[in-house]
Amino acid sequence: MPGSLVLMGSGETSPTMVEVHRAAARRLPAGARAVLLDTPYAFQENRADISARACRYFARSVGLDIEVAAGVTGADWVFSGPGSPTYALDRWAASGVAGDLRARLRARRGVTVLASAAACTAGLATVPVYEIYKAGADPHWRAGLDLLEPLGLRAVVIPHFDNAEGGTHDTRYCYLGERRLSRMERELPSGTAVLGLDEHTALVIDLANESAHVAGRGGLTVRRPGSSITLPAGTRTDLGELRRLVEGGAGVTVPTPPGPGPAAVPAAVPAGATLEETAHACEQRFNAAVAGPDMVAAAQAVLDLEAEIVKWAADTEEDSGGVEQARELMRLLIARLGEPASTARLRALGLNALVEPLLALRARLRDEGRYELADTLRTALLEGGVVVEDTTDGPRWTPAS
Repeated sequence: MPGSLVLMGSGETSPTMVEVHRAAARRLPAGARAVLLDTPYAFQENRADISARACRYFARSVGLDIEVAAGVTGADWVFSGPGSPTYALDRWAASGVAGDLRARLRARRGVTVLASAAACTAGLATVPVYEIYKAGADPHWRAGLDLLEPLGLRAVVIPHFDNAEGGTHDTRYCYLGERRLSRMERELPSGTAVLGLDEHTALVIDLANESAHVAGRGGLTVRRPGSSITLPAGTRTDLGELRRLVEGGAGVTVPTPPGPGPAAVPAAVPAGATLEETAHACEQRFNAAVAGPDMVAAAQAVLDLEAEIVKWAADTEEDSGGVEQARELMRLLIARLGEPASTARLRALGLNALVEPLLALRARLRDEGRYELADTLRTALLEGGVVVEDTTDGPRWTPAS
């Protein structure tokens, strides 16, 4: 089977990387063995839950049945993701997995997907991110797997390159920030470049024909002392050009982003959006619909948000706070569905136009077995001044007295 190497900056089990995974899975032969290496997070108490969520993600979103394993022997597809890079390195070195991964790359066979913490181990050196950012250790490197050496790339890989979680402090470059990364770069062997992968971004290398492309939301940055070039998502090149960039020579022509085209109607959920962006977009659509008022469109915005929450709930890196915030927003929007009825209940005709579409939506939710949402919608209508009663002839509504 022709080989490929996929390195991801983050989002490895989120909706943003589904198409990248699907493209890699299409290379697999029938009956291929797919393996999840859980080593980077194996020390966590919720290890089993993370693995289960990852397995569900690949089965439902990618169409790939995977097994959790401690080794990669005989695997056609290997995936490893979040956790501690150094914890993984220590155990892979002791178990022989490190050598097996290097052998895969040298043979240029099989699909190897490394993301987040696992991607961090792929270069000749690794950022001990937990030790530095969480425990306060002095900035330093650990020896990496050097999986890029067989490809002629003398580099380290830094995921989460454009991270902005810090707010008041610099958390770019896998939580190192500019000050610490600049210091650490001076300690790298001469001629070593930094390959920085933005969040929700992947570098996909076809090991058979040595083609490479950047996919996802952000870019791949090739950083050397005194120079830096970023290849945005959509860039297609080859290993030869990438080697020249790593070595400091002229290389890839960075594509110019297309100019603005004709105005388009926004999609229900923006393509490639994060959960936070999706929630914001759904809230904007909801507000515009309520102002209409178009209660069917408002309710559809709520349902779109719920669908995205379900997708993101499988992400092993999305913290529970992000999903819970989206759920809180969804509950708030449902409660607001009854507000236009309250405003309009003095106008009988207007009230009828507002309520009937919402009752149709409630019936649809009940038919789909989504009783909790249907009941929440009924409560929202009651708070807006509309009483809904379920009868043998169907739902009946009256203005509250």
